[in-house]
Amino acid sequence: MLLALDLGNTNLTIGAFCGEELVCECRLATDRTRTGDQYAIDLLALLRLYGIDEHEIDGAIISSVVPGLDKVLSDAVQRVTDVEPLLVGPGIKSGINIRIDNPAQLGADLLVGAVAAVAKYGAPCIVWDLGTATTVSVVDRDGVFRGGAIMPGVGTSLDSLVTKASLLPRIRVEAPAHVVGTNTIDSMKSGVVFGTAAMVDGMCDRIEQELDTIATVVVTGGLGSEIAAQCHHDTVYDGRLLLDGLRLIYVKNRP
Repeated sequence: MLLALDLGNTNLTIGAFCGEELVCECRLATDRTRTGDQYAIDLLALLRLYGIDEHEIDGAIISSVVPGLDKVLSDAVQRVTDVEPLLVGPGIKSGINIRIDNPAQLGADLLVGAVAAVAKYGAPCIVWDLGTATTVSVVDRDGVFRGGAIMPGVGTSLDSLVTKASLLPRIRVEAPAHVVGTNTIDSMKSGVVFGTAAMVDGMCDRIEQELDTIATVVVTGGLGSEIAAQCHHDTVYDGRLLLDGLRLIYVKNRP
């Protein structure tokens, strides 16, 4: 059994695979102050909660965008499973030709998402990850990772707006009935959901113009489903994209 962990700025997503089947998916809050022992306790408790025997895990892989927790999480996984996890980073085999100015700077999450998107939906593709940051990864028709774009995430932007504008309340991110809001809350929902969807559509238009081809648009991330449903482009929402990418990369690199 394979344990796959995607460590983001907000959440740690954990998946357990039996072959190609994802048999468990759960999350922990990312906490930079926690020790390896604390993460190990939580990880062990979650695995047992979902009926996963830690002794059956014979492989593990980690993707991380929080470098300060890489060793902490690796140690936690090793304590629980007695398996040394692979860490996605420079030198790991992905099957993706990376053509950016400095391939070593490519975020592990972007690489993992691109690997899964190409394997599951083909190239060319445009991969949107709507998390703490909103990121765009572009893979051309030859399967070459060309680059992308990074912008503030939906939740991050909303938190900033509410913090800086005293009269604006915190809202649930969901599409209102109309684009033109008739009250403060619906106006905020319209701006967040329809505004982000319009950005996705506009950026996809520009990317496809540069690629000179139509590309498959794949969306993942915590708020991806709500935004993807409002896009004019045909989009595929895949909530387990990064876990599938981690499994694929592990298969290419397993001892």
